[in-house]
Amino acid sequence: MMFFTTTSFGQVSNETDKTRIKNLIIESFDEIWSKLNSKNIDKYYTKDFLLLENGEVWNNDSITNYLNNAILRKPNPKRNNTIEIIEIKIADRMAWIAYQNYATFSTDNKIIRKVHWLESATAILTENGWKLEMLHSTRIKNE
Repeated sequence: MMFFTTTSFGQVSNETDKTRIKNLIIESFDEIWSKLNSKNIDKYYTKDFLLLENGEVWNNDSITNYLNNAILRKPNPKRNNTIEIIEIKIADRMAWIAYQNYATFSTDNKIIRKVHWLESATAILTENGWKLEMLHSTRIKNE
């Protein structure tokens, strides 16, 4: 009976962490990239976070610079994200996730652009909860 309880608790905990990892991805895109808010970087990314984006290596400083410049461009389109999870794996205090990322950009309620990426990310469990450590993004050409 004790073995069953331990196993069941471990499965519940793993599912809870999978939900947290999924939410980490969704919320980080909404709070950083949709809002163009560099102040949220520390909330979702580790200090040594790396973004591998179409052959370029970005860190928190280069992301901050990009966001700060993007917010100055007018008009500033609204970004709506849709994340479709492919797989999440968790081992101890580390996790990885693979997912499809779709973004729709609109101005004055008119869609001006749609973008699709295939992405993967790693996350670590910190004293402040799960944070993204690395994200790899490959843009999918128009389908």
